[in-house]
Amino acid sequence: MLSIYQLKPHLQNLLRPGVKHLHASGVSANQVTLAAASISLLLGILLATLHRHAWLFALIPLWMILRMALNAVDGMLAREFGQQSRLGAYLNELCDLIADSALYLPFALLPGVSPLLVVLLVLLALISEYAGVLGPMIGASRRYDGPMGKSDRAFCFGVLGAGVASGLLPASWIDGLLALILALLLYTLYNRVRQGLAEAAQPTDSK
Repeated sequence: MLSIYQLKPHLQNLLRPGVKHLHASGVSANQVTLAAASISLLLGILLATLHRHAWLFALIPLWMILRMALNAVDGMLAREFGQQSRLGAYLNELCDLIADSALYLPFALLPGVSPLLVVLLVLLALISEYAGVLGPMIGASRRYDGPMGKSDRAFCFGVLGAGVASGLLPASWIDGLLALILALLLYTLYNRVRQGLAEAAQPTDSK
């Protein structure tokens, strides 16, 4: 299934000169990972505290774009400059989940928006990523199948944030969009399990 994740190689090519400069400056992949998660957590706390000021949700799309770039940067630093580590693998997965939850949950506090839909969406996002991580445990790769992976969710919540900030999205529309994202997350979960099982079932010499 098509996913924004598939555009990642093009983004990496654009970022490569800057990544080389960061490496030369002594910046590590884990530092970038932790910085992105910390900013996401702080932004989530800010929005939860000041959710009545709808214009602040304009920070969501702006940060989502920058965070997507930082997620590409930490991976490039790890792979291309020999910084891969077991700790980095843990941080990469856990920090993304923490950041996503922190950025999505403030939407539950918006007037008229269903908190249940937001909480269910956050839980299903966690489960779908867990399904992706389970791939190597059954002999498959880490699954990033869409249609509602990390990058796709970032795009959707960026759009929601812009809609809230501009006042163009009434609460009923937000609930409808959240329900659609939930449905796509369910399909993503199914798709990751299906593709993981199919990959694991392939003969070893064809992998």
